[in-house]
Amino acid sequence: MSHTHEVTNQVPPLTGHDVAADTTLQAAVEREGAGWASGELHELGTLAGSAQAQDWGRLVNENPPALRTHDRYGHRIDEVEFHPHWHTLMDVAVRHGLHAAPWQDERQGAHVARAAKTYLWMQVEPGHLCPISMTYAAVPALRHTPELAEVYEPLLASQEYDYGLRVPATKRGVLAGMSMTEKQGGSDVRSNSTSATANADGSYTITGHKWFTSAPMSDVFLTLAQTANGLSCFLLPRVLPDGSRNRMHLQRLKDKLGNRSNASAEIEYDGALGWLVGAEGRGVPTIIDMVNMTRLDCAIGAAAGMRAGVVQAVHHATHRAAFGDSLIDTPLMRNVLADLTVESEAAALAAIRLAGAADRAAAGDEQEAAFRRLGLAASKYWICKRGPAHAAEALECLGGNGYVEESGMPRLYREAPLVSIWEGSGNVAALDTLRAMAKQPESVDAFFAEVNKAAGADARLDEAIRALGKELSNHDDIQFRARRLVETMAMVLQGSLLVRHGEPAVADAFCASRFGGDWGVAFGTLPSGVDTGSIIERAQVAA
Repeated sequence: MSHTHEVTNQVPPLTGHDVAADTTLQAAVEREGAGWASGELHELGTLAGSAQAQDWGRLVNENPPALRTHDRYGHRIDEVEFHPHWHTLMDVAVRHGLHAAPWQDERQGAHVARAAKTYLWMQVEPGHLCPISMTYAAVPALRHTPELAEVYEPLLASQEYDYGLRVPATKRGVLAGMSMTEKQGGSDVRSNSTSATANADGSYTITGHKWFTSAPMSDVFLTLAQTANGLSCFLLPRVLPDGSRNRMHLQRLKDKLGNRSNASAEIEYDGALGWLVGAEGRGVPTIIDMVNMTRLDCAIGAAAGMRAGVVQAVHHATHRAAFGDSLIDTPLMRNVLADLTVESEAAALAAIRLAGAADRAAAGDEQEAAFRRLGLAASKYWICKRGPAHAAEALECLGGNGYVEESGMPRLYREAPLVSIWEGSGNVAALDTLRAMAKQPESVDAFFAEVNKAAGADARLDEAIRALGKELSNHDDIQFRARRLVETMAMVLQGSLLVRHGEPAVADAFCASRFGGDWGVAFGTLPSGVDTGSIIERAQVAA
């Protein structure tokens, strides 16, 4: 071989490490009551960091699902074919309880443990976690109709992945999807035109077109349709109790920017049968219980993407030389890497804290439920909004190598905008925060009770909390100012968690930049004097 083909100064693959060797995550999980899950986190983290699992993620994205509407004879089949490793990834997720298992796990911290495992496994391949998240979120909505929950909840919570087109009651485990939006309304679901007519046996006949259906090969779906009493929520199985296929026809799969391993479809309900969940006319309040849980997963997903990105960036800089120096030793790169790490840790702390609130709310803690309502709305907006910028900067740390598909960074970058759009894009999330404050003023008290636990620990944070309170008391043009307000709320929550529980260097850098007025627009604009060394160490892994 010619000496011109000698390979030097290239970065070794980031494989063979434990993704759960993350001190911020482990401490947060312990603090929120799920320390008992540490062994399983390391087991899953080791698999997530393996070359094998990383290859599974690559293959399911390079070979996206394909729609088969009819068989060779012209019979309607409405099936989606996946790469075999899609099912491998799904099986791991279900066996580890990343879906609905926490709803039937009575251990304290079950939702925190599930959130942490989701955070780890999302760093392998986030697309397949869409049906996993839907299944997790379906349970609280189904509980509005106890007789349906009694039948389906044990199947949803089963830790057996049983893929196939069969009557749900005959399966060892089932997965759930969700159909809410329609082409004329999008997030304005009250404008939906799909209709539901009551039948004598208690079922409903549903007719309409859904513009975006998550996970169309799931076993059951929660959907919205109009009855004589208004917009209502329904459960639709893909296979009816008599073994026949429900009249739910897949029109096409969406050609998406990212999330390409996962199928998202337009569905036609041509006289499909469904069963009412909750009361007629109460569709939005019923399905919002599902939406709130998927919004938690949006925050977890954004935090997971940030962690994956910054770990890759730090790994690259550790092994790459440029301009005569190790890249990680150059001051400007250290500023960038430290800033990316600060953002990642702030997101992770908030996501796990909100998962802890979900645990306590499920146990009947009204204060935690009120905090979760507002904290989740604000965090969903901000953490998810930061994800794409974070992914772009992490990619840029690898230079041209990061722009090449083989690095994995383009896939991370394409995936990043999804969670900001899913379950309400930026404006919807910001307006939902305002709505929560107006309709549930106790949530405001609970939010400030949480952030004020850090009172006196950092003068910059204290001033930010005082300024936020003043801004919230001014209702002039509040909708126009909504994004700025919600952004501040989310950062104040992150700052309070970092000051109380984070690495001191990270907390200082966060407060100095986000609240100290000495911060630029791009990542890598931390003020002088921050301890970049202590910060960057937190994103270095042994591989």
